[in-house]
Amino acid sequence: MRVLHLTPGTGSFYCGSCLRDHALIRALRARGHDAIMAPLYLPLVTDREVSNPEIPIQVGGVTLYLQEKLPFLRFVPRFLLNWLNSPAILRIASNFIGMTSPRDLGRMTLGALKGEEANQWPEWKRALDWIKTEVKPDVISLSNGLLLGLCPVIKRDLGIPVIVSLQGEDSFLDTLVEPFRTESWAAMRSNAQHVDHFITASTYYGDTMAERLEVPRDKVSVIFNGLDVTAFAAARPDPNWPTIGFFARMIHGKGLTTLVDAYIELAKRGTVPRVKLKIGGSTMASDQKYHAGLKKKIADAKLTDRVEWHPDLSFNDKVKFFRDLTVFSVPATYGEAFGLYVIESMASGVPVVQPRHAAFPELIEATGGGILCEPDDVKSLADALESLLLDGPKRERLISSGTVRVRSEFTAVRMAEKFDEVMRLVKQKHGSR
Repeated sequence: MRVLHLTPGTGSFYCGSCLRDHALIRALRARGHDAIMAPLYLPLVTDREVSNPEIPIQVGGVTLYLQEKLPFLRFVPRFLLNWLNSPAILRIASNFIGMTSPRDLGRMTLGALKGEEANQWPEWKRALDWIKTEVKPDVISLSNGLLLGLCPVIKRDLGIPVIVSLQGEDSFLDTLVEPFRTESWAAMRSNAQHVDHFITASTYYGDTMAERLEVPRDKVSVIFNGLDVTAFAAARPDPNWPTIGFFARMIHGKGLTTLVDAYIELAKRGTVPRVKLKIGGSTMASDQKYHAGLKKKIADAKLTDRVEWHPDLSFNDKVKFFRDLTVFSVPATYGEAFGLYVIESMASGVPVVQPRHAAFPELIEATGGGILCEPDDVKSLADALESLLLDGPKRERLISSGTVRVRSEFTAVRMAEKFDEVMRLVKQKHGSR
């Protein structure tokens, strides 16, 4: 079966969605499918060579932004727009992600969701023409719900079944300023009626989005995100320097403030001598002020020499990062749809402490590789970290359970098997109409 997977790139940093998509495409190919991954917006950044390096970016982020702001650009010569979509220009543009004004961000999001009614449509239409005349897939897969604006036209003009993966759209849309938040959700609900099937990475998020998109729950399948577990080696932390790890986007929403405060609380107790904190993950220029505030808080606690910062690591360096950890926590403050970092930690033989909300209880139950604390509660997190750091036998039990289950149920192979089942079901239903 020929499947086309459309996924936005980040241009300059790794993201969980990109890694998941790349692993999925590779695993689908191993199953015999003609699977193609086409990048949107910015170049893809993955843990290995891009799946289809010969396929250029189909919808450039710079061009979309300019067409939204300056609609007359649809009449600009194509060679100039192609230059704006070149990888070099887009990688430069990626450095300014996060610096767009709230209103511009809302306008861009709504423009994409409104489809052919929006200023951005000429660029999207080019991509659909490419799909129709050159790719001719049996199934189209969209990596997230913010691409739903394409679905009405795909269904009407291309007649190709569409599968849409949902992962984190609510936490993004809910932060948009009005009227863009309300209008974007309305567009999402309308476009969702043109989707053949949805996939989410957790039951929690499937229930959440089925309700918010007003689609039947049986139209949404749960497939745990998978990864190439062979890339992760067993951790070998220094017993003389117990280390707490954090690896995600280095922002407040991922719970970094909560973890720093819990670490300071734990260090003050003195029950775990020489305890260290390693912070890693992607950053943007707009995050620097926030990081400076955290570093001052750590300095005031006289802990600067025991806290390490590792921004924007390569994939190989991230794998090495996990090897030094004793425990791991990303106590996200919002309703995380999955949290690939939890699985990466367990694949590395590192037990986790996560808040008792969103998808985390589901992941802990499915893996047995960690414990839960109360959400946004510094003391509860400090207590949970302390309990694991002081209880070696318990850590070993969690490590054993988490490693075994992740390596059996959270692999790219397992993810592709279940995705394959959904594709065949959708293709069969579509052919019977």
